[in-house]
Order: sequence, then structure tokens, then C-alpha cells
Amino acid sequence: MAVLFSCRETGYPPAEIRDRQGIYMVVTGTACPADRPFSLFQKGAAESLDRFFHSVTLDKDKCVGCTNCIKRCPTQAIRVRGGKAQIISERCIDCGECVRVCPHHAKKARHDSLDMLGNYEYTVAVPAPALYGQFNHLNDIDVVLTGLLELGFNQVYEVSRAAEIVSDATRQLLNDGRLCKPVISSACPAVVRLIRVRFPDLCEHVLPLKAPMEVAAMLARQEAMEKTGLPSDKIGIFFLSPCAAKVTDVRVPIGLEHSNVDGVLAISDIYPPLLHKMNHLEKPLPLSHSGIIGVSWSSIGGEAAGLLNENHLAADGIDNVIKVLEELEDEKLQELDFIELNACAGGCVGGIFTAENGYVARARIQRLRKYLPVSCNRLGDAEGEKRLEWTQSLEFAPVMKLAENVEDAMRLMQEIDRINERLPKLDCGSCGAPTCHALAEDVVRGLARETDCIFLMRRQIQQIADQLSSIEGFVPPAPHPEEKESTT
Repeated sequence: MAVLFSCRETGYPPAEIRDRQGIYMVVTGTACPADRPFSLFQKGAAESLDRFFHSVTLDKDKCVGCTNCIKRCPTQAIRVRGGKAQIISERCIDCGECVRVCPHHAKKARHDSLDMLGNYEYTVAVPAPALYGQFNHLNDIDVVLTGLLELGFNQVYEVSRAAEIVSDATRQLLNDGRLCKPVISSACPAVVRLIRVRFPDLCEHVLPLKAPMEVAAMLARQEAMEKTGLPSDKIGIFFLSPCAAKVTDVRVPIGLEHSNVDGVLAISDIYPPLLHKMNHLEKPLPLSHSGIIGVSWSSIGGEAAGLLNENHLAADGIDNVIKVLEELEDEKLQELDFIELNACAGGCVGGIFTAENGYVARARIQRLRKYLPVSCNRLGDAEGEKRLEWTQSLEFAPVMKLAENVEDAMRLMQEIDRINERLPKLDCGSCGAPTCHALAEDVVRGLARETDCIFLMRRQIQQIADQLSSIEGFVPPAPHPEEKESTT
């Protein structure tokens, strides 16, 4: 792991220490003022930043610079400059918070379309269990799965099947004592990316197993190849997603070299034509092969409950997730075995690609569970846990470094502190930065001016006005006759 340098005295020896913004700095063996915000210097990169892809995009024509988004971004990845929002690509984790809060729909998330099905000879739908919560009075999952076949897919493989396999694998790893506890779920890609950029000390706690989406895609491809005899490139695997972060996870996966998913379709897009097909079904086919444990992954607490271990914690919503991660890093939750975190309120049912209110969808899935068995899948169905393991370790991504060497980073950090002391500490966002400290950092980076702060600007204007008023009506005295002669 790369060396991190902190400018906070915590009582620990010089080591890896971070502030609440996940931004880093270096002071080796030197005590510094407590609780002082600081910035980052990292020697070496965890991965090339040019690999960042984002599903969340900005439509500048619709943006009015209202600053709603900058206050909600958990990684301070948005600024408003020139009256328009700007997304700092390397900091964005595609959580979708800006999409939710933008009243002008200037933020949107990219995804694939059903037209992609024509690019493959054989297509497999891989629906997230959150899909089942979109339909009222649903008591048979087979109706949804058969509707997907009617929609044009050749085969369906439930993500909830893979979720039960991952649950079984996690149970075994926990029982064998091979994981660093408390173990943090790796199912939510937004949370994993948040840990990577803000909580690097927790990287080793993240469960090193593929998410159910990837496991389902892997097993679906294998099953389709055995069934059809077609090569892998002729088979298209399409994930039906409730979440924008999954689009990014497919394009730029974490823990894997490449994803088994070929396309990501938004549940909100597929919902209208799928509902039409479902309403005109004569008889659903017996396709479902998952139970309560797998389907429950759609809502917060479902994954943790599937471990059959009461010593766990589940938190949803990005603010609550950050609070839990901060406490975990402060070693306040060491008694737990497992921590389930989901960036969306309510769990995956609250994703921005869903068609129904997340809490309504969650209630529907709770009702649906009473028709299901406990579980239908085991780890043996995936031929062992090795196929489920990540092929690459999770590493810190240094996206906020100030300089390439310690001396320059120290100098810039001190300048940030000086500028921050002159700012009003209101964190109002009127300057276009989410906090006063963020504005100070932008000033040091040459991306903003101190007078972008309206309070500093008002103070300067008032000073100029006071100076002008002090000389109002003042008439300079006439020069002395001797002065006149000397001037001539």
C-alpha cells in the first residue's frame, strides 16, 4: 500500500491516517494541530485515472447553477463555475445523488437500450431482484421471467440465484476465519468506490467476492454456451439494473479485469414494455429458481440476514453509509462480523433506475417472500468459491493529490489553511464549492479566486465604499504661493 502522510496528531505513530474528507497529506514524525482538515499527497497511483468511466453525466443546457448537487455529493466531485455545474471525473463514484436532487434534470445516467439485443445470436436477461418490487399484486416471479422471454430474450437467469450462492460462500469464509472483520459487503459498487477514494484503510475489510450480478452473468454465460454450443462472443448477457453505479461497474469493474455483462438496461426503461407482455401472458413458465434469501438482497438488510448471523449491521443512504465507515475506521464497530452498506435509501429498490417508489417496492417484495422457499442455491452450484473471488485486490485511488513531492504538498496545504482561515466557515455553497475548505483548495489549485466567496467580496466592496465615503466632499487645500513658484 502506498504511504499516506497525515497532518493530524492522533496519538498514533506516523502511519496511514485520514481526515473526514478522505484527503491526505504528509508530516512524518511531526505533531500537528488536532482536527485540522488537510489535503492529499500520494506517492504512486493505485490505477491509471484515465480509466475512469461514468454513467452519471451533465446536460449543461439544463443546468442553471443552483448548487443543489454540490451539497449532496459525498466525494465533493461537483463544482459550479461560470453558472454551470462541473463534475470532477476522477472523484465521482456514480452514486446518483446528484441525479436525485437536481430539480432541473440536468444530471442523468447513461445506460444501454433493448436495441443491443440484435447484436447477439443468443441473449440472456439477468434481472436484479429489485425488478420484482416494481409490479403491484405480484405473487409469482415466473410471470416476470416469462414476460422477459416474450420481450425478446432467449433465456433468463436470476441474480437472486447468484445472491444465494454468494451468501453461502460468505458464510463459509466467515466461519473459516479467513476474512478481516468486520467484513464490508462488496455488492454496492458505489460504496466500494467510496471506500477506495475516501477510506483506504478499510480496503482490506471489503469482501473480496464478485457481486451477484457478476456471478449470475458468469453462470448464465456458461449455461448458455453449454445449451447452444455458441461461442462466448455470440451470447449477450444483459443486466436489468436499478442502479447507475452498475453501469460503471460493468465498464470499469473493480476486482476484475473485465465484466461478464455485455449490456446494462435500466429497469425504468424496460418496465413499460415488460408490463404489457406480462398482462397478456397466457401461462407463465416455471423459470424461477431462487428463494427468500436471494430475493431479499433487493432491500437493505437482506444480504446480512442471508448470512444467518445476528452479529451484523445494515445501513442505507449515502450519509448513513459515510457515518458507519467513519465509525468503523475509528475502530468503534470491531465487535461486528459483517456490515452491509447500500448507497441507495432502502437498498437496491431505491436506485435511480427504478420505476416505483423504493419503499413501496420494498413492501411488495416483503409480501412476495411468503410464496418462496428459504433458498434454492448453494456454493457448489458455482463449482467452488475460487470462481467467485476477485482477481485483483482493492487499492486506494489517489484522486485528490496536491503535488508530486512532500515539500510542495506541505506548502500547498499550509496555503489552503491560510486561505480557509480568511473564509467565513459557513459552507453555504454560494461560491460554487461545497465547503469553504474546498474553495480554499480550489484557489490553491488555480481553479477559483478568494473573491468567489460572496462574503469576502461584500467585505471588500464595503471597504472600498467606506474609503470613498471618507473622502466625499473633501476639497484639497490650495497650494502655497511658494509651492506655486517651485512648480513653475
